[in-house]
Amino acid sequence: MKYFSDMEREVKEDNVLILSNLNDDLGTRNKGQAAQADPGYPQDAEFGDLRQITYFELARLMERASRRFSGLIRAELTKLRVDDVGPAQAMILLAIGDSELSVAELLDRGHYVGSNVSYYLKQLADGDYIDRVASQRDKRSARIKLTEKGRQLRASLRDAAMTYERAVNRGDQDQRMLETAFQTLHQLELAWGTASRYGV
Repeated sequence: MKYFSDMEREVKEDNVLILSNLNDDLGTRNKGQAAQADPGYPQDAEFGDLRQITYFELARLMERASRRFSGLIRAELTKLRVDDVGPAQAMILLAIGDSELSVAELLDRGHYVGSNVSYYLKQLADGDYIDRVASQRDKRSARIKLTEKGRQLRASLRDAAMTYERAVNRGDQDQRMLETAFQTLHQLELAWGTASRYGV
């Protein structure tokens, strides 16, 4: 467990953004000053104050956050001395979990392009992280599950994620903020998915 306690200390020393501090910060700053130092925040070009946040700007923020999370996973893989798996493949291992999935079910669980996921699955199979099992109902299709090696890597990544979560989430208020953010993004996911299929 020394590895994880060292890692937790590193997280704190690197000044990981604490949600409660962010909330306090935003609550005490004057209008228009909350994001002067943050180039990612929407601002009025003429007056320099905050504009109403749009869905487009939220989507851009989600993309940046996703890239930061990929960087975090890459750093963890480096610490674990895993050099044959990248962040995208690691996310697939996390998405599979303890389940046995078809490729279609896996695509539905994550944001993957079909050709990309086939390439990632081949890499994971070559590295002995996943097994492909012929479906009982349709021998032409395969189902995917983690090998023991894949389960061990997934467990290590989940342990690391819990360490970071403990460093960021300091109490009930942070937990409520996290739940609100999750619910909001889930509603947007459903709304955008419906709009892309059927129009607005």
